[in-house]
Amino acid sequence: MNKAIFIDKDGTLIKDVPYNVNPALIDFEEYAFESLYLLQQKGYYVIIVSNQPGIALGYFKEDELKGVEEKIKNSLLQNKVNLNGFYYCPHAPADNCNCRKPRPGMFFKAAKDLEIDLSKSWMIGDILNDVEAGRISDCKTILIDNGNETEWIWSRQRIPHFIAHNLKAASEIIMLNAS
Repeated sequence: MNKAIFIDKDGTLIKDVPYNVNPALIDFEEYAFESLYLLQQKGYYVIIVSNQPGIALGYFKEDELKGVEEKIKNSLLQNKVNLNGFYYCPHAPADNCNCRKPRPGMFFKAAKDLEIDLSKSWMIGDILNDVEAGRISDCKTILIDNGNETEWIWSRQRIPHFIAHNLKAASEIIMLNAS
């Protein structure tokens, strides 16, 4: 079984530009490349898990997201990081689907597709919905506390295992606490 770093796209891996499907506007967060490279060298798959309600809300078409995926994949490859999976939920919050974080559908699909042991995997995200999805999936979780979480609605499943200020700190936490 493989182990993975599940990472939220907007606000965690790349700067959050709401409903952006313009590859030219993609700007990676500080330390993204070196942090993911280090983790991949330790045997982790790198998998994006992202809610994309703009599709259901009609802000952009689902096929427009392909350009974003390609830009991210190519930028990571140029920095020696292989993107092993890109999973997204195209539904609106009111659709009550199982794939929209904080629900675990994307994690379970990736685990099945890529033979991932979720208990040896990590979720890195910038809001508590990311944390909750990771915990429900049996991953260890890291909240990047960058100011993107605005609700701070707490429950047992929304308490991150760790909190970091950026991806470099998150990768260091994983290196120190990996099983």
